[in-house]
Amino acid sequence: MLQQFIRNIEEKQLIKTGQKVLLAVSGGIDSMVLLHLFEQSGFEYGVVHCNFHLRDKESDGDEQFVRLQVEEHGTPAWFKDFDTKDYARLSGISIEMAARELRYNYFEQLRAEHGFELIATAHHQDDLIETFFLNLSRKTGIKGLTGIKEKAGNIIRPLLFAGRAEIEKYAAKHYIEFREDSSNNELVFQRNYLRHKILPLLQEWNPAFQKNLLASIENLRDAEQVYKYVLDKDKEQVLDEINGELRINISKLRTTPFPKLLLLEVLSPLNFNPAVIEEVFQSLDAESGKQFFSSSHRLVKDRDFLFVDRLKEQEEHIYYIEENDMELFEPFDISIEKLDAEEFQLIRDTKVACIDRDTIQFPLLIRKWQQGDYFQPLGMSGMKKVSDFFIDQKLPLHEKENTWLLCSGKKIVWIMGHRLDDRFKVSPGTQKVLVLKMG
Repeated sequence: MLQQFIRNIEEKQLIKTGQKVLLAVSGGIDSMVLLHLFEQSGFEYGVVHCNFHLRDKESDGDEQFVRLQVEEHGTPAWFKDFDTKDYARLSGISIEMAARELRYNYFEQLRAEHGFELIATAHHQDDLIETFFLNLSRKTGIKGLTGIKEKAGNIIRPLLFAGRAEIEKYAAKHYIEFREDSSNNELVFQRNYLRHKILPLLQEWNPAFQKNLLASIENLRDAEQVYKYVLDKDKEQVLDEINGELRINISKLRTTPFPKLLLLEVLSPLNFNPAVIEEVFQSLDAESGKQFFSSSHRLVKDRDFLFVDRLKEQEEHIYYIEENDMELFEPFDISIEKLDAEEFQLIRDTKVACIDRDTIQFPLLIRKWQQGDYFQPLGMSGMKKVSDFFIDQKLPLHEKENTWLLCSGKKIVWIMGHRLDDRFKVSPGTQKVLVLKMG
């Protein structure tokens, strides 16, 4: 595996002569194998470990383990503690996204300050396959189906030539110690569910499944280059940027061969999800003034142009739950379960919503409440202003400001954490139930 590792780096030109590499080492089997391969290969490298304090004593144990490993070899190393949960709360993002932002920002800081040209992570073929299916389940374009790249900017993934089984075999052969992350065995998260439940079944169904899928991803990468070449020419015709505001010419957009596809490619990098992009496309014939939001940008439909600018801090964020989502990480953790009525047992908890599936339309929308919002509180026959409901509940101002609404179209389904709308409750005639639980 060592010779294959070196040959892959040389053939793909991942590391050039004299370049220093910063290795991200968590203490798990993948990163410890990557560390061992660098120790044996002669590349100049240093190590960085991030403690996100998400698993209590386990996180501290990981840090201590990595410290002992690098001290034994005299490897230059940097260790960083993060208050990840607090950062996520203040930034209004998920724990997963917060950890990603924190670590990559810190990696880049170290790279610049200490003369590293590259940052190496221990992603491997199984990660690539899992990412392919996650993106596929979330509805994506061709870029999402090409998965993790071996090199993207200053980031390299020199283990992408190997699968998890090869890595485990190498670790056993060379007696490489590592730390087991207990969360890897939990089926709570989508990636772990794929890893432990779905992909083994596909491998059993077709032993050549993994090999064939990897070959298909390579074909998609070639197709992506052609796709990008064609769409980039169209982008030049329809896009302008003035003072940081993106302007999309609607009439020129319509004349392109694939207007919806072009819109997807323009708006996806700005965090607009496919469901919202579909709404934008359908609005091209609508009246001016309609607004659409991603977690970071706002789009305004005018008569001749679509104007896109970055959200100011005071503007609201809007999130979507699509029909096949199992979990949402923004604006906070939400688990989603679909049940038949005969499997369902009512949960009396304000942080759980039990909804008649046939009364809603996807995608569901999560937004902050606004003055003038109305809903029909569970157990009542009449409508009530959300603001009056807050007064009745004696909610303090900061809690009102941090209250989110789950909506189906323009109807409020649930004042999240407080009260379900009576129109969406589970009744004796309910056949399918959607259960949402706030983390």
